[in-house]
Amino acid sequence: MQRICVIGGSRYFGKLLVERLQAAGHQVTVINRGSTPPPAGVEHLVVDRDDEAALTAALDARAFDVVVDQVCYTPVQAAVAARAFAGRTRRYVMTSTIEVYDPATAALPAVPSGTPVSEESVDPATWKVAMDLPWHDDAYLEAHYAEGKRQAEAVFTHAAGFSFATVRSAHVLGGGVREFTGRLAHYAGRVTLGEEITVHAKALPTVFIHYEELADLLMWATAADFTGPVNACSDGPLDVHGLAETVAAQAGREAVYRTAAAGEEVSPFSVDRHYAMSNARAKALGFSFSRTTDWLPGAVAEALAVSAVPTD
Repeated sequence: MQRICVIGGSRYFGKLLVERLQAAGHQVTVINRGSTPPPAGVEHLVVDRDDEAALTAALDARAFDVVVDQVCYTPVQAAVAARAFAGRTRRYVMTSTIEVYDPATAALPAVPSGTPVSEESVDPATWKVAMDLPWHDDAYLEAHYAEGKRQAEAVFTHAAGFSFATVRSAHVLGGGVREFTGRLAHYAGRVTLGEEITVHAKALPTVFIHYEELADLLMWATAADFTGPVNACSDGPLDVHGLAETVAAQAGREAVYRTAAAGEEVSPFSVDRHYAMSNARAKALGFSFSRTTDWLPGAVAEALAVSAVPTD
């Protein structure tokens, strides 16, 4: 049994992680702002993680074997957490994102198209941190999501008092109504209605992971001893056409595409930059991934089942 603190953990794969940790017999504490209660039997600390004094007071004399941070988006948040949990945990695991590799958001090393991007492409140990940027402004944060994650990783990497690992997640799908972003529902609705899916003229592959698999990987990361970044994606990159055709096959319809004009907004997962991740490091450390094509049809079926749009 471990004492594990989950910051966030109120929905989707974070909620599933909490449930699985509890089922495995771990002593779990959830920290969030109180909008969603955790499962029965889980300790719940209601506090705003951005309020350092309140967070420190809420933690009181508690100590943990592992902290899993599901909702860290800025270096400022990371710095607050690093100070609050220094000496309170031996290991800190942050959920990060594939977007850290997006070459449109930072000057990153060139990677040959078709070569899966490895963790070394973004080294948090050498990444520059700028605390004085307007990280508290929601519009700025939304526009600089990837950079916020990169800088948060950098802050934790240099923090004293615990070992740090970061899980860079691929695009997460599955779960039907649990998939709160609505990105798979976007395709379910458009395909069943025969509406156009707007794509790049040359859409490149990206990578995905099922929400249950990501919860499994995060749970594995709590017991592992690796440090630094690890990529989390199922085997088998897929482009927007492959995704839409899977939806079309399940719906018994045809996908209709339209090429986007320059600067026009496109459908989710249509990307024109190469940054599909490699999962080789996680495999070498002992985690086994599924294939995207094995679970995607089931995830699509869930999205179609909860869609308000009729399929016939």
